[in-house]
Amino acid sequence: MTNSNNDGPTPGKRRPEAFSLDTEKQQQPPVRRLPQAFAGEVAITPDEDDPFLGGVDAGLAPPVAEPRPHRFSFGKLAIGAFGFLLSLALGLWADQLIRDLFTRADWLGYTAITAVAIAVLALLVIVAREVAGIWRLNAVQSLKVEAEQAALERKATAAKAVVAKLENILSHRAETAKGRAALKATQDDIIDGPHLLDFAERELLTPIDRQARALILNASKRVSIVTAVSPRAIVDLAYVLFEVVRLVRSMAELYGGRPGSIGMMRLLRDVIAHLAVTGSIAVGDGLAQQVLGHGLASKLSARLGEGMINGLMTARIGIAAMDLCRPLPFRALKRPGISDFISDLRPDLKGQA
Repeated sequence: MTNSNNDGPTPGKRRPEAFSLDTEKQQQPPVRRLPQAFAGEVAITPDEDDPFLGGVDAGLAPPVAEPRPHRFSFGKLAIGAFGFLLSLALGLWADQLIRDLFTRADWLGYTAITAVAIAVLALLVIVAREVAGIWRLNAVQSLKVEAEQAALERKATAAKAVVAKLENILSHRAETAKGRAALKATQDDIIDGPHLLDFAERELLTPIDRQARALILNASKRVSIVTAVSPRAIVDLAYVLFEVVRLVRSMAELYGGRPGSIGMMRLLRDVIAHLAVTGSIAVGDGLAQQVLGHGLASKLSARLGEGMINGLMTARIGIAAMDLCRPLPFRALKRPGISDFISDLRPDLKGQA
């Protein structure tokens, strides 16, 4: 049995010792550093110019597309005058035709009158649909302007009016039912105007934006594949035009615009004008080098690289259409850019030398 009261030193343990402390140094107060001014100026780099925040694809983000302002034009006045003159000419021709048919036989005259009535009724329906489509597009654009003005006010009065109009525009979309219920449940809880707009944007436009991104991505993939395998340039051009028109129309219908033929022409004109101003039409080797890399671009065939550039061009058109058709500007949600579609369109070249 081992004696636990052993007074000898235990191996591996340190014997207690005494140390002398310098009390004078401990009693001295710590030296405090006085505030000093920097000798030079501090330059703060903006976020858009910061390479660590913007990344490589920062230069690929297209600017926000805005509709062209509607001004008075003598060309429009001349077209309207000639259209009115043509309508009068058609009316006189129809009147003379009906008179001649009545001189031949009464039943021919009555048949002509019935045909003219049906044609006029159909024309009125077409005009009403076109006017309604233009009115819906103007309502979306005016709502966007009202939302920007309401975001500057702290009170929620203007914001509530904007949200009510937004719910009316998106009431036909089943994806917004949950968001409308959430807004109705919290309509009296949010008293700050900008916060209410941000909440409405997240609840109502998140599922719509997700579908819009899917539309852009699918159209870009189809254009990329078809233009990469098609044998003729005219086939490429025709298919790209077909996909662009279908993409812009689908985007307008998705956000509640539902334009007619004239409204569709206005949307296409605004999209093309935006691309022409920003220089996005001249997509060439510079964009290919940014997207694919200097070494990777040389490994691709000419047709494959051309197909991918056409797909990215379609994505830019889709983003511009999204800016024009979206009823609210991007505030709480992130605006999509070209970099969001690069990973889905870029071919996988793993294992190639």
